[in-house]
Amino acid sequence: FDATVLLVGAILAWLVGDRMAIGGLLVGFVVGHFFLFCNVFRIARNSELLWAGVFLSLAVSTVLCQAPGWWVTIPVSLVLSTFLIWLEMRKPSYHGIGWQRINPNLETWWKDHRRV
Repeated sequence: FDATVLLVGAILAWLVGDRMAIGGLLVGFVVGHFFLFCNVFRIARNSELLWAGVFLSLAVSTVLCQAPGWWVTIPVSLVLSTFLIWLEMRKPSYHGIGWQRINPNLETWWKDHRRV
């Protein structure tokens, strides 16, 4: 499923980007975040939704009101992404990339929080 989403996202980014460069960049930006959040860092759903809400608010405002603009929307979204990933990696339940080094006690946490 994830490979399909990435492939369709790449094709869509290319097709949209061929007509409107910023559109292609934005499709790639969102699809890339989906992949990072769901597969690489495996952040919590609430954090994903927070990021999506902030990004959508800024993007819709930029499209409708020409403010704050893409030069604000994209960096703010990247800073928020970095912050959310940092927060996730500090949790005792972190199970994304590098968890063995970052969170060596994960297996104990899973055993303590497993639902029977």
